[in-house]
Amino acid sequence: MKLLLIQGANMEYLGRRQPEIYGRTTAAELDQMLLAEAARRNIELRIRYSNIEGEAINFIYEADRAGWNGLLINPAGFHYAGHALKDCLRGIAMPTVEIHISNIDKRGMRSVTAEAAVGMISGFGLNSYFLAIEAMVRHLAGSKSCSTALSPATLNRTDP
Repeated sequence: MKLLLIQGANMEYLGRRQPEIYGRTTAAELDQMLLAEAARRNIELRIRYSNIEGEAINFIYEADRAGWNGLLINPAGFHYAGHALKDCLRGIAMPTVEIHISNIDKRGMRSVTAEAAVGMISGFGLNSYFLAIEAMVRHLAGSKSCSTALSPATLNRTDP
């Protein structure tokens, strides 16, 4: 399974920018945790950062043309005005799971890109990424309902 993770505008400053909201884990540290989780699950994960919406769109189209299985995206600063990104997500074959570290609804924000995703996970800190991987794996396996419960081992994880 091949998954692309797009980290949108300002995500490269994770750990430095607004740590009271996003925490102190750096982008490089998060990348290492996610790559380790992907390896554990036998998933090829490519992580791309971009502060430019058009560049992020290019990364997505490249992966879609190459037949990648799914897209995970934290649109970050693109979520409130990323209409071109939303149109891109609507036109690709890969399913998309949108990720936010904070609960954007609680912060009074609305994501314009979320409507083009199969789902959105927000508000669980860095765990949102791990939950998104789990959701994508289940979605791609055809388990699109909530009727299949997570295992106790998954629910009791203590890593991010």
